[in-house]
Amino acid sequence: MNYPAPSPQLDLGSIFPFDLDQFQKDAIASLNAGRSVVVCAPTGSGKTLVGEYAIYRALARGKRVFYTTPLKALSNQKLRDFREKFGSDLVGLLTGDASINRDAPILVMTTEIFRNMLYGTPIGQVGISLVDVEAVVLDECHYMNDRQRGTVWEESIIYCPREVQLVALSATVANSDQLTDWLNRVHGPTDLIYSDFRPVPLEFHYCNPKGLFPLLNDSKTKINPRLANRGKKRQGDRGKNGRPEAPGIIYTLSQLQQRDMLPAIYFIFSRRGCDKAVAEVGDLWLVDNDESQILRRQIDDFLAKNPDAGRSGQIAPLYRGIAAHHAGILPAWKVLVEELFQQGLIKVVFATETLAAGINMPARTTVISTLSKRTDTGHRLLNASEFLQMAGRAGRRGMDKQGHVVTVQTPFEGSKEAAYLATSKPDPLVSQFTPSYGMVLNLLQTHTIEQAKELIERSFGQYMATLHLRPDYEEMAALEGELAKLQELINSVDENDIAIYEKLRQRLKVERQLLKTLQEQAQEERQEQIKMLLDFAVSGTLVSLKGKNINVSSPVTAVLVGKTSGSQSPCLVCLGQDNRWYVAASEDVVDLYAELPRVDVPPDIIPPPELMLKPGQSSRGAKETFAIAQSIPDPDGTLHLSPEVAEQLSRTTAIQAQLEANPLHQSGSVATIFKARARYVELEAELEQMQAVVEQQSQRYWEEFLNLITILQQFDCLDNLVPTQLGQIAAAIRGENELWLGLALASGELNNLDPHHLAATIAALVTETPRPDSRVNFNLSPEIDDAWSRLQKTRRSVLKVQYRHGVALPVGLENRYIGLIALVEQWALGTEWSDLCQNTTLDEGDVVRILRRTLDLLSQIPHVPYLPDVLQRNAYRAMQLIDRFPVNEVVE
Repeated sequence: MNYPAPSPQLDLGSIFPFDLDQFQKDAIASLNAGRSVVVCAPTGSGKTLVGEYAIYRALARGKRVFYTTPLKALSNQKLRDFREKFGSDLVGLLTGDASINRDAPILVMTTEIFRNMLYGTPIGQVGISLVDVEAVVLDECHYMNDRQRGTVWEESIIYCPREVQLVALSATVANSDQLTDWLNRVHGPTDLIYSDFRPVPLEFHYCNPKGLFPLLNDSKTKINPRLANRGKKRQGDRGKNGRPEAPGIIYTLSQLQQRDMLPAIYFIFSRRGCDKAVAEVGDLWLVDNDESQILRRQIDDFLAKNPDAGRSGQIAPLYRGIAAHHAGILPAWKVLVEELFQQGLIKVVFATETLAAGINMPARTTVISTLSKRTDTGHRLLNASEFLQMAGRAGRRGMDKQGHVVTVQTPFEGSKEAAYLATSKPDPLVSQFTPSYGMVLNLLQTHTIEQAKELIERSFGQYMATLHLRPDYEEMAALEGELAKLQELINSVDENDIAIYEKLRQRLKVERQLLKTLQEQAQEERQEQIKMLLDFAVSGTLVSLKGKNINVSSPVTAVLVGKTSGSQSPCLVCLGQDNRWYVAASEDVVDLYAELPRVDVPPDIIPPPELMLKPGQSSRGAKETFAIAQSIPDPDGTLHLSPEVAEQLSRTTAIQAQLEANPLHQSGSVATIFKARARYVELEAELEQMQAVVEQQSQRYWEEFLNLITILQQFDCLDNLVPTQLGQIAAAIRGENELWLGLALASGELNNLDPHHLAATIAALVTETPRPDSRVNFNLSPEIDDAWSRLQKTRRSVLKVQYRHGVALPVGLENRYIGLIALVEQWALGTEWSDLCQNTTLDEGDVVRILRRTLDLLSQIPHVPYLPDVLQRNAYRAMQLIDRFPVNEVVE
């Protein structure tokens, strides 16, 4: 659709009082032309400005904009940023358990909340929730690559009404053109706005125990030759075990400090590693006196408000400008670290790679401490996108002329691996689309099965599968073309003629087989006669020779000249029509013509002396034997034919004549036609096999969807294809396994639990499997233990049916870890935060995550239909018990 030109009061110069980059201008032009955009540009290049323009434009027209982010933390940060920029009254926030100013023209939410909102109305319709929404900004759109969250992004794009413009902001990915083409197909006219220009260029460095060196050559295309040669020649920087040594953290930081390369984000891929690094460098002072005083004031204010939030061992280093940032840290403490870092008061943050995912914390330098990471399948080198995401945090626009990326030598990776990653292009977006129980139930509540299939087939995953299968489709088309040509050739001959010819051909085949059998039987009988006749045969008798010792293609007619004496089976010395001498055994005589006149062989005709009298021997005859050979007649082939063989031969000859008289045979194309028919059968089988494989691959997502339907029907959540009462309960829940959560909540086993017991049991439904060495010192109440035991039959049943259908969705906490949820009970009973954390090996951030997941499900229960009032009331009371600092997300 076409929007009107921007309102006169929308003056770009006053909104953005600086020169815009070309890609920003292009994106704004596309939005003004009523098109959606995919803005693909490096981290820190100013993509967010395009989203902000969409907001300014909507405000000028009295419209609304939804701004979606992949993470709650990012939503909270955007809320703070937008309030500062547009004023608190104009900005709202939607989360799973709370809403602030939900009718504001600028509404910030996670992409998951947006998707859930879209489930509420038939797909493609605006419905109540999207009234006056002009554009939806999908920030950090490359999160489609995320294994857990990727599906939500694809659903949001598929379900979003076409009249709403999409502003997809993504880091650079290899296949941004495919992403844009997909949006064009499933949403509407979309332009790709691509830029690989970095406003703050990056310089790559390599740090080893000898110092800090440029990583790349002058043209930035490959490794610095000095580093490449150093690796070959020098062994000086190797440790005791002969492997290269890693430089110390203090040494690396001193190198950065000397070159004025701070503040820095120092990436270390383990929480423990980050905490150890803070302890190791905690005595360094990285801030000056003025910064130190500002830091002290802000940290003291924070601790006065939140005495429990100070992270043990990290308060003193924070005063000196040193911090850690990872998932094990309290969210409130992380927010403080982020705010202080943005002000330039923290000089080094030791962070896991989660910090690279969108939090607005640019630095002058990023240090990447190792180029490999541990995954579920073992250690592997970072991929290009992971490396570039971290590297992209370097260089603050308007503050730094250059950003610095420092890679560090380790015993396992050196400058070669660092240069490879620094010069790599970004990876492509890969679809993580996976149907879920919630998706199935929500779609079937408002759509037919055919409409649901059409929606599944619009996924990016399906689009990529179709692209991937294009060569197969082309090959199948080629096979179909070849089959059509063969069919044309086969059709050029009358089917009836072919049938007659084929019948004759088959009959001839049968008759020949019969003839062969009769001939073999007759030959056996004849052989017995020949054996007897040979005893009486004399010189001049005519014989036919072919056999084991006489290796000829057709029998040779010969005259018997003599027999050797003295052995049980004498050798027969014969002269053939071909004027050759043959020494044969009796079994080599295939016929003997006693009834024909003998050939006269003079007594002086004898075989040459060199001919050994042994079966199989043969030699050329002489002039004297030539006349005798010439006088050997050709015996009549039918002479010894049995009546049966003669009759069968006559029948076979007649059919052969019929076959040769057939017009098809006389046309000369018979061989071609039959070859074509055989090839047709062969190709048809090949095509069928290929179609089955392609069908299986191209229908993968739909097959998964159908599997989930089967499981839901088995648990009475669907009556045929209509969600039952139980199905509607599961459809209203948001979680990793909505079937399991729906069954547990509807079971009645949780109805009469006290709020603190309910909170802990709910935690068991949604908590992920922890590290094997996780420990909690509190005991679990028997009420919780009993309730969990009563749910085991359902849990086992879901696991079993899922396993049978190849579905691997989590079904609550494993029984061996059930003791962990005692933490939730204790927190609900009012235990102090410090006491809670002292009684577990879990990090504070992990405890908060368990409590927040619990809170998330508890907050949904009052809104789920058909659940008893008592359960909904207790869930509400349980929420009040656990929703306190540091679990609650305070957004002022």
